[in-house]
Amino acid sequence: MGTHAVQVTQGIKISVETKFSEENSDASKSHFLFLYQITIENKSDYTVQLIARHWDIFDSNNNHSEVDGEGVVGKQPVLEPGEIFEYESACGLTTDIGKMKGTYLMERKVDKTPFFVTIPEFELMVPQRLN
Repeated sequence: MGTHAVQVTQGIKISVETKFSEENSDASKSHFLFLYQITIENKSDYTVQLIARHWDIFDSNNNHSEVDGEGVVGKQPVLEPGEIFEYESACGLTTDIGKMKGTYLMERKVDKTPFFVTIPEFELMVPQRLN
């Protein structure tokens, strides 16, 4: 596994684990694929729904891209207090080092209050090869 990052915002705990996907990468073509698994844990007293996501993606050439979308992996999961939702996704970079961070737009179901949850910044890095 690569890096690990955790952050709690308004009772919503976001954990990220990353992994370099060597079999889906090609350094000679400047294509590096990283997998990341995200665990969303509702530690609040309210039922919440994940509505949308925003990502900021940076590579080591200082290229910055932004990705916005509804939900995650095609879902807008509802989490009761104590519930956990996990998913895995991937990010392709043109450099062997980068980083990602972002936010989820969530909604408290009881009163439809929207709020943002921080996705902690995490590094994407090709592991050093040991010869």
